[in-house]
Amino acid sequence: MGSNGRSTNGKSQPLYATRIDLSSEIRTQVIAILNHSLASTLDLKTQVKQAHWNVKGLQFYQLHELFDEMASELEEYVDMVAERVTALGGLAVGTARTAAAQSILPEYPFDILDGKDHVIALAERYAAYGKLVRESIDATDDLGDADTADLYTEISRDIDKRLWFLEAHLQTAVEEVVSATAASEVAEPKAKKTTKRAK
Repeated sequence: MGSNGRSTNGKSQPLYATRIDLSSEIRTQVIAILNHSLASTLDLKTQVKQAHWNVKGLQFYQLHELFDEMASELEEYVDMVAERVTALGGLAVGTARTAAAQSILPEYPFDILDGKDHVIALAERYAAYGKLVRESIDATDDLGDADTADLYTEISRDIDKRLWFLEAHLQTAVEEVVSATAASEVAEPKAKKTTKRAK
């Protein structure tokens, strides 16, 4: 739903009656923000399930289970966001077509199978989604809707935690490369000094 009171399918959607003490103008703007993030939340959930179904490799079972947990969490956020829309008197717009059209996320790559590649793809998407959620915290707080800002804050903490879990799978390999590079840089000057002494 846009700030003009129209839904994403172009049909006018009036606000339903509520005794919540937020003006219809504020509620309309908050509903637009919520529906925008609802689309991206639905999209992220389906992308995580795509990884869950198709992951292969040595860490298959661990990642298969992790991705399933992540998808279940996202399903909870879908409900939280959609129910907040309806509590504000709006229409939650959450079809698959709407999610695909409105999501901020890029399409999930279908040519990957290895666990590490899935972790990278999901980490990129969680980072982008986390940014959207933080922007939504600020926007709804600026509009005076502390409850919606608090809902987004709860989601943000969990998304950052999951991003940490994903990145932890990648950091060991990075740290090994950094350690090996640092060790070779330390060894090179010693080798040069030894050569000079030999002369």
